[in-house]
Amino acid sequence: MNETTAKQRAALWVALVFLLGAALGGMLGYTFAHRSVSANAPLSAQQKRTQKVEQLTREANLTPEQAQQLDVILTEIHVEYKALHEQNDAQIDEARQRGRNKIRAILTPEQTPKFEEFLKRLDEERKRNMPPPER
Repeated sequence: MNETTAKQRAALWVALVFLLGAALGGMLGYTFAHRSVSANAPLSAQQKRTQKVEQLTREANLTPEQAQQLDVILTEIHVEYKALHEQNDAQIDEARQRGRNKIRAILTPEQTPKFEEFLKRLDEERKRNMPPPER
């Protein structure tokens, strides 16, 4: 009977250690997963610019006046970049439509609906993968 009790006690300890390890692992996994997601939240354009101004102010010892001028310069550059990006997007969209029209021209009437469905899925996927609009 003594040997059976010792085996039962050992099995109980093994089960207890296993359960505690699983619970601790689950809690730590949950904690790190949620912390890493919230820590990497995307910054707005204003937040990024403010961060860059603060960083350069520290590293180059900018005066408050220089930091303010830097912020204005970065804002102007951002506006220019955004305009160029929108121009390029429009040109890409035009090229995409020309290509799609050329493909439509070679398809049979039976193939066209399948192509349109394919394009619909492709466009939805592109929308999902686009970065959020900047504020």
